[in-house]
Amino acid sequence: MTQTPALQMTDVTLEYPDGRDGTLRALDDVDFTAEVGTITSLVGPSGSGKSSLLAVAATLLTPTSGSVRINGREVTELTEKHRAGLRRDEVGLIFQQPNLLPSLTALEQLVIVDDLRGKPRRRARERGAEILDHVGLAESCSRRPHELSGGQRQRVNIARALMSEPSVLLVDEPTAALDHERSEEVVTLLCRITRERGTATVMVTHDTDFVPLTDAMVTMRDGVLSASAHRGSPDAGSTRRSDRPGSSPG
Repeated sequence: MTQTPALQMTDVTLEYPDGRDGTLRALDDVDFTAEVGTITSLVGPSGSGKSSLLAVAATLLTPTSGSVRINGREVTELTEKHRAGLRRDEVGLIFQQPNLLPSLTALEQLVIVDDLRGKPRRRARERGAEILDHVGLAESCSRRPHELSGGQRQRVNIARALMSEPSVLLVDEPTAALDHERSEEVVTLLCRITRERGTATVMVTHDTDFVPLTDAMVTMRDGVLSASAHRGSPDAGSTRRSDRPGSSPG
């Protein structure tokens, strides 16, 4: 039996007004699939549409046309209230900058996530400690951001995103502010989490040194997506329809 993809985007187009009585097409008829337990690198030059793809996948933006499904559920037709609930429960977001609250300890950064979801605080502290241990920060639970290295702060950022046990993990340039060694540690951690926790992870990155660690790579340019796969895993990322062998243009 075929498993339903955690994230599936079909014929997705996103247009903005360009200020000159025209439109800018940020996403152009994009098809993309992220399977459970796989991590896909999304690469491309600045302004190519990578951030737009993440925003649509996270339900932060509604596409002009096309379908976005998370765990088989069509999300483009949901109300904002229901999209917010879906983001809270099923989508983990990891931004380039950790944006940790300076007054909170590493553990408290995680507990506040469950506080906002109305979860019991005692259980939240237990789960938060477990997740920090999982990302290698068991000894840093009581440290505040200024007491952590850049790599450790990014690990807290990752741990915080895991508190809701998301099925889809969307990661935006997680290594941008890190040196090579810390960057490799973070990407290796994301790969391990993806496989152990069964998330479908999409990682935007400019650093192609670490792409071979991931299961697949998709490339974006001018809003158009194409793909090349690693490790004999062609289903981990999918191409725009017109790029598929045997498909006709348009």
